[in-house]
Amino acid sequence: MSLHERLDRIVARSEELEALLSSGITGDDFIRASREYAETEEIVRKIQALRTAEQQIGEAEILLVDPDMKDLARAELDTLRGELDSLHHDVRIAMLPKDSADERSAILEIRPAAGGDEAGLFASELFDAYRRYADMQGWRFEILEYDESELGGLREASATITGAGVFARLKYESGVHRVQRVPATESQGRIHTSTVTVAVLPEAEEVDVHIDETDLRIDVYRASGAGGQHVNKTESAVRITHMPSGIVVTMQEEKSQHKNKAKAMKILRARLYEQERAAAHEARASDRRSQIGTGDRSERIRTYNFPQGRVTDHRIGLTLHKIDRVMLGEFDEVINALIQENQAALLAAENL
Repeated sequence: MSLHERLDRIVARSEELEALLSSGITGDDFIRASREYAETEEIVRKIQALRTAEQQIGEAEILLVDPDMKDLARAELDTLRGELDSLHHDVRIAMLPKDSADERSAILEIRPAAGGDEAGLFASELFDAYRRYADMQGWRFEILEYDESELGGLREASATITGAGVFARLKYESGVHRVQRVPATESQGRIHTSTVTVAVLPEAEEVDVHIDETDLRIDVYRASGAGGQHVNKTESAVRITHMPSGIVVTMQEEKSQHKNKAKAMKILRARLYEQERAAAHEARASDRRSQIGTGDRSERIRTYNFPQGRVTDHRIGLTLHKIDRVMLGEFDEVINALIQENQAALLAAENL
């Protein structure tokens, strides 16, 4: 099938979805059709721009035979052909297989792995860096759980990051992040190596995952803060166990048992949705497992080396000597490079 035939099919499907949405469908059918239509809108706009440029090139080529217009036509053709190359690239990128979760909001989970207190401290700093990045992008960052240690580090933390295309950019952050630096508590000035695990899950809606209430075991208990302080006198903390999958989610951030249950269900739904996506895309699941692994120091996707002031992403061999800027939330340079590398691989695989 030629490229033009494939583009014709995309435009025809978009028109079919538009007619379907106007026909009065409701419920889950409307939600699914709306999502698919929204996914086609961008590429249809690019196809229309491409075809407009092709038409304009054809018109300019006709003018080449006119002695009075040929110089103007040549200049216009130079401009249009440059635009056409760019439009062809944009259309090919838009035609790549889409991750159905790319446009969704996401749930961020961070935990210290190897390295004791120093891992917890870096987990806290990395969590703050992602919060700053979300602010720069105009996304909403809402903490779901924040369990702080006595030294001010993290035991674990999670947050919902809400906005358009959050998962498309942050999904590359899932994995083991390694830090190399001299801890504040190190009297001999020795560099320590610690690791933190980051998981980014696409936020799931009720229509995505059916959870049978009979499959849940819900336990409530009294919440407590670091060192046993801030003890809640009511049983507001919630632990939800999804028995078929074995997934356990605990939540004690809120003083209300109802709010803690709602937050725990949000995380549970996201984890089950990711589990379903992994089953449908085993190659992606294998990649994700190899990235997150066990949190051992030898497994990492990225290294933050403070003495050398560098950040290295090991998947693409990118090194930036601006660790201070990255820790202030400036992740775009790394994320953009990861996206471009992924797009290049997909273009080659799809032969576009």
